[in-house]
Amino acid sequence: MYDAQWRDWKPFVSPNDPCPPIRVKWYIVPPNQYIHFQPMNLPQFTLEEALQRGTLWPALFSPYPSRRMAKGGKANG
Repeated sequence: MYDAQWRDWKPFVSPNDPCPPIRVKWYIVPPNQYIHFQPMNLPQFTLEEALQRGTLWPALFSPYPSRRMAKGGKANG
């Protein structure tokens, strides 16, 4: 599950918390946080692929995992 855009952090777990703790939380850092200006001659997706991925440039593509996907890789409901 680990990709270059995924980060993790470990929140504080209180001994008095009545809920079961979540030891590790994950979040995504979008690639546009690291590209401060658009360089010349960036590679581009084809028009059809750009419409599917939501961006024209592969450097700015960030996959968005669906919460509907089960652990086995099949969609729920």
